[in-house]
Amino acid sequence: MFLGVDIGSSSSKVAILDDDKKLRAIQIINLGTGTNAPEEARRCALEEAGITEAEIEAAVVTGYGRINYKNADRQITEISCHAKGVTYLAPDARTIVDIGGQDAKVIKLGEDGKVRNFVMNEKCAAGTGRFLEVMARVLGCGLGELSALAEKSTKEVAISSVCTVFAESEVISRLASGETAADVARGAHVAISKRVAGLCNRIQYEPEIVMTGGVALNSNVVNALSIELGYPVYVVPHCQAAGAIGAALFAYELKRK
Repeated sequence: MFLGVDIGSSSSKVAILDDDKKLRAIQIINLGTGTNAPEEARRCALEEAGITEAEIEAAVVTGYGRINYKNADRQITEISCHAKGVTYLAPDARTIVDIGGQDAKVIKLGEDGKVRNFVMNEKCAAGTGRFLEVMARVLGCGLGELSALAEKSTKEVAISSVCTVFAESEVISRLASGETAADVARGAHVAISKRVAGLCNRIQYEPEIVMTGGVALNSNVVNALSIELGYPVYVVPHCQAAGAIGAALFAYELKRK
């Protein structure tokens, strides 16, 4: 059995593959680096797979919190792990859009699934899950309710600020001027899609486009990005765990060498 751990800023993911590279377990806990969530996700994944720790032949860790994780045989960057994981889940993918809690990245793949180019937006929270968290708080709804709220919109309210701090002030101002929460929510989704589309254009992205990360579960963001790019953006099963799956595949290769 081969185990992959992906430790992000806001969530921890674990995947287990068997000797045939079939998925045996996936666990996601919405707590990230600096917590006991990685070990808890690991424990739950072992339980789901019906195996013991002794049956793990190799483990690889990736993600924002990988440096401080000691219970793995190797650390591998999230760029490489996402590429491998998405290629496993969607072999035809040529562009990966991954939006996490604190960063957004776009990865361009070759036909062989290897990384050809990538770009990251990690110095500013605009275009990340953190941006949506702030928008949800200001709009008085849960993060999981933001997409449904935007679906009730009758018009788009432009959010021009790319900085999350200034965007928060702009949203408060829009609401004070009488704009509805639904229209502002839609505007926030369009704003994040424009920010991410800019990253895609920087590396001359190609279809097929696959979106991963927690924000991929927000259908309004996915639709807005599809419109912005002019191509369908696909969300595959286990999209949140792509990095962990890639890490498990690297663990498989590590043991097979």
